[in-house]
Amino acid sequence: MVRALWTGASGMNAQQVSLDNIANNLANVNTTGYKKQTTEFSSLLYQKLQRKQYDNNGEPKPVLAQVGTGVRVSSLTSVYTQGIMQETGNDFDFCIEGEGLFRIQMPDGTESYTRNGSFQMAIDGDGVTLATAEGYPVLDSEGQIIHFGEEYNVHNLTVDAYGAFQYPDDETGAALDLGVRIGLAQFNNPAGLDKLSDSYFRESANSGTPRYELQDPALSQSKIHAHYLEGSNVQTVDEIVNLITTQRAYEMNSKIITAADEMMQQANNLR
Repeated sequence: MVRALWTGASGMNAQQVSLDNIANNLANVNTTGYKKQTTEFSSLLYQKLQRKQYDNNGEPKPVLAQVGTGVRVSSLTSVYTQGIMQETGNDFDFCIEGEGLFRIQMPDGTESYTRNGSFQMAIDGDGVTLATAEGYPVLDSEGQIIHFGEEYNVHNLTVDAYGAFQYPDDETGAALDLGVRIGLAQFNNPAGLDKLSDSYFRESANSGTPRYELQDPALSQSKIHAHYLEGSNVQTVDEIVNLITTQRAYEMNSKIITAADEMMQQANNLR
């Protein structure tokens, strides 16, 4: 009965984490570039009630008598499926089609990554810099800040399907390649990225080092769609179903604790 109490308690703790994760997914259903997380469970240690089992004829049975001691959350795994492309019409909104992530320079000089392509042109001393909503500079394929001088009219800048900036020629009007391309990185294990706030990710030992698309010919090149943003990949219906399942599992584990408590009460009242 004591074992049942601890087993039920472990189930309630695990389902509470699952509920928190579902709540976070639903809270970010409209967050640009958000990638949902799934809760993975694993069983705890097993106790052997009998090391050897025999039938009525004295023959050993092929299985042991073991009972589990509960469950725990083994991981919260991010799912990097493609989100829905949403048209915005803004000149510097970009959506990635593929496995790439935008390269962003953080205030401390380190590099972070995101699928949120809602960018703006930030005015600085001698021109403009492509930056995130938080003001962090966007990096190009060479790891340099994407900057344009005062001689460029930013409203005439265009970006092709692979992130290359183009500008119309003054005489012919033909689009000329400026030699600047939005930097994209991929990871061997994107689920291992360290998550920061504001939809940013950071390299970790689990994710491996970044692989830059333009520098690694083995990678499949991602496409960039201008005037679009990538919505979250959270499916509301699936999350509601998971919510109901989690609630039922939580309720069943609480009933296990109640039943074990009542059995212990009856045992204590025996005379």
